Amino acid sequence: MMEKKPGFISARPQRVLQLHTTHSPSFLGLHQNVGLWNASNFGKGVIIGLLDTGINPQHPSFNDNGMLPPPAKWKGKCEFNFKACNNKLIGARNLVKTAKSPLDRDGHGTHTSSTAAGNFVDGANFLGNANGTAVGIAPRAHLAMYKVCDDDGCPEVFILAGYDAAIEDGVDVISISIGATAIPPYEEILAIGAYRAIEKGIFVSCSAGNSGPSNTNIENGSPWILTVGASSTDRKISAVAVLGNGAEYEGESAFQSTKISRNLFPLINGGNCESLARFDVRGKIVLCENMGNLSGIEKGRAVKHAGGAAMILGNEKEHGYTTFAEVHVLPSTHVSYTDGLKILKYTESTSDPVATISFKGTRFGDKHAPVVAYFSSRGPYNISRGILKPDIIGPGVNILAAWNGAPAGVKPSATSTFNIISGTSMACPHLAGVAALLKSAHPDWSPAAIKSAIMTTADLVNLGNNPIQDEKLNPADLLTIGSGHVNPSKANDPGLVYDIQPQDYVPYLCGLNYTDQQVSIIVNRKVHCTSSIAEAELNYPSFSIDLGSCAQTFTRTVTNVGEANSTYTVEVIGVEGVALSIKPRILKFSALNQKLSYQVTFKRSTSTHSSQGYIKWSSTKYSVRSPISIFKL
Repeated sequence: MMEKKPGFISARPQRVLQLHTTHSPSFLGLHQNVGLWNASNFGKGVIIGLLDTGINPQHPSFNDNGMLPPPAKWKGKCEFNFKACNNKLIGARNLVKTAKSPLDRDGHGTHTSSTAAGNFVDGANFLGNANGTAVGIAPRAHLAMYKVCDDDGCPEVFILAGYDAAIEDGVDVISISIGATAIPPYEEILAIGAYRAIEKGIFVSCSAGNSGPSNTNIENGSPWILTVGASSTDRKISAVAVLGNGAEYEGESAFQSTKISRNLFPLINGGNCESLARFDVRGKIVLCENMGNLSGIEKGRAVKHAGGAAMILGNEKEHGYTTFAEVHVLPSTHVSYTDGLKILKYTESTSDPVATISFKGTRFGDKHAPVVAYFSSRGPYNISRGILKPDIIGPGVNILAAWNGAPAGVKPSATSTFNIISGTSMACPHLAGVAALLKSAHPDWSPAAIKSAIMTTADLVNLGNNPIQDEKLNPADLLTIGSGHVNPSKANDPGLVYDIQPQDYVPYLCGLNYTDQQVSIIVNRKVHCTSSIAEAELNYPSFSIDLGSCAQTFTRTVTNVGEANSTYTVEVIGVEGVALSIKPRILKFSALNQKLSYQVTFKRSTSTHSSQGYIKWSSTKYSVRSPISIFKL
């Protein structure tokens, strides 16, 4: 029997997990010679390991100009059969049995690696769009790739082997843009591997999943993981639908056609454009609904094949205002659901509707940004509703980064080595890069302290100084944005942190009524659940509470990492229908790294089913904010 063999812990069928993409550093407030980039020396000396599809080592983003050799602790290998690694890409390992090397044949791993820590590359662009200097979030950090995905996905056995290799090699941060439907952590290899990592002081950033906008679809939600949702930046690759009545509606397209006439074309409604046989679209602009079995690019191919002159792609309702800058095969623009409806109404208002598309190139300054992408997975985290997820959102829409050769639909050229793609896969390495900067600036901070710093300093407002919005431009709730949008510079100096030691997760796991064996599988040692705590009692930087008619009290402990002598007072914001009693209401610190605790008692004051708000501890210099989500099962 297998269970009688030395070292055996458990066995079960493995799952195959799926992959979850120039301007984002400056959008996040990272600038040369000032702020966090200066304080962290661009992440100098930190090693980021990525579990992904491999890497293209010859991409210019992985040049080692200005890079020092890796730290002495580095034990990794470079498994290419040619000289590929350098002081930037210090390691590359292949854990996939069907592959011969760590070479990226997909592009995903190359893209995520350069997003996290790509070096400076001048003149980066995508089909002439988004032109500028490409750079990762931590450009002086070292990179190590662990290829764990093949053509069919990312089998768990490869992922666990990747974790083990990265931990043994000596990485400081692990970035994983992979996931699957949430299951208990004792059955989830990503969670088990992440626990092994944080035990060694390694920070783990994971994508939240691309199953939004409906709720309860969070992936990678274990509390020792930073779970990252996706939002837009203020950059658009602009393509404007111009109607015969003078109305203009801005959408996006990476294919900025220079050949479309400024004359107005006949405009027709092609429905979902999956069958155009009944339409005469020759020489016309076709309005297509972005729903059904075909992608937007495939709909464009259908329009082109039928003789259409151009395409306006209107979102389906649930996709709202999330638009993509994609490589269309004919002049096109991708517009929001609301604008698509207005264009449809125009086609029905006249017997002779006409339109054209005006391509405006790269535009910055969208005051709605950041907006949460429709696809970004939402909470609550059903496996443990007492933990608020996602933790944070970061740039994940239309992200320009390195690519493995020319993207699909693009002719190979000297400038086709970058691609614009979207997903929580793209948001995750942004946060891994931020964690690397913080690790460089604060080498003594634990993974939980870094996570707390990121969460309690996050932004709640957009560039227009209004609350961050979801894909329908409604105020986004905590199940959508978690603590808010990452603000790296503020995270570098948070004032207070909520720290958690690896062993603190054991009573939390026991409190989920997991068996001794199940908890032992997660922490990789024998455990007896002699004590347990409620989920919301974990010293997490946020609160998620199932509150019935009885009052509940929870304790939090904060560590002073700001000014030695400082006094914080508490404020409650929102949380309607719930009375909060906080003791003490003033925290006085006299030393750095001093710890003080407070208790929060929650009691319903109305029959409101759910409520959200914040606890904020403020001193003369700092503001430390914890989101609160109240629900009733």
